Amino acid sequence: MARVFNFSAGPSMLPEEALKTAAAEMLDYGNTGTSVMEMSHRSAAFDAIAKDAESLLRELMEIPANYKVLFLQGGASTQFAMVPLNLIARNPAKKADYVNTGTWSKKAISEAKKYGTVKVVATSEDKNFTYIPTLSKDMFDQEASYAHITTNNTIFGTRYRELPDTGSVPLVADMSSNILSERYDVSKFGLIYAGAQKNIGPAGVTVAIIREDLLGHELPITPTMLGYKIHAENASMYNTPPCYPLYISKLVFEWLKKLGGVAAMQKINEEKAGMLYDFLDNSKLFKGTVEPKYRSLMNIPFVLPSEELNGAFIKQATAANFINLKGHRSVGGMRASIYNAMPVDGVKKLVAFMKDFESKNS
Repeated sequence: MARVFNFSAGPSMLPEEALKTAAAEMLDYGNTGTSVMEMSHRSAAFDAIAKDAESLLRELMEIPANYKVLFLQGGASTQFAMVPLNLIARNPAKKADYVNTGTWSKKAISEAKKYGTVKVVATSEDKNFTYIPTLSKDMFDQEASYAHITTNNTIFGTRYRELPDTGSVPLVADMSSNILSERYDVSKFGLIYAGAQKNIGPAGVTVAIIREDLLGHELPITPTMLGYKIHAENASMYNTPPCYPLYISKLVFEWLKKLGGVAAMQKINEEKAGMLYDFLDNSKLFKGTVEPKYRSLMNIPFVLPSEELNGAFIKQATAANFINLKGHRSVGGMRASIYNAMPVDGVKKLVAFMKDFESKNS
């Protein structure tokens, strides 16, 4: 069977080039006679894989030298606890500011409340998270240990177009669903974290990029495995890392570098999203759900006039090899997740299919 166009919110498509390389190296990586899945994380071969992965990510994101790059486990959901456990005690009051822009923000807020005082600076819940709230420096408590945002909201299809000015308060970002999709100045963040299964690699590895001065402030109750400092001191090898997902991530980084890096990828992503949004804006049947100013480049939710039509579209799209287009229950309808590995051709063909569906159902 030919490969389908997978519009899943995650785990998502991976670049075919990376998958083909992995397939060719499955039984024998680099003439070691073993698969990466079998080799010791202490071996010279795997040490080279891990170092290459870090070097490539540093290059792609232009990560300054005073930041540690960590390859961890547990997904972004574990980061919801790691962030306050490691950072909230930076000041005696144990305070943190959060912006609530959707499901993942709410979960992060809930977790942080276990370890200190959390202020929700702003929320877009009043309109079912269809926009990003306007933020100003005076909204952030300058005595807070950190301020937390979710740069792209997978379920609701919104993204920050501008980073908030938090003053002297370190900005922490959950970048799980748009890391490497557009350029960011890493120096504007104290900490960036991201689950892999959107733009980096398969589920199993989590990236954390943390400024060195933020290490070593853990709450006394912090489990060893949930401390950033121990992982930084051991180059992400305190315990056995997620070896194979890290190897696949390295292949994805190589693919992205060959493509021209993040700046080139951003142009491609803007082209893909532009095609789909342009169709939605001019359609008499399909409708986007997000305020245009805050539209995501990665996750595009849309609806039809009835649940009957939504169901028919999803069924027919699946039969035509456009899979995982069903929207999240919080929004309904459909959602096309068009991460880095989704080719432009996939979006072109989806739009053509939507045009045909509209002509038959208007």
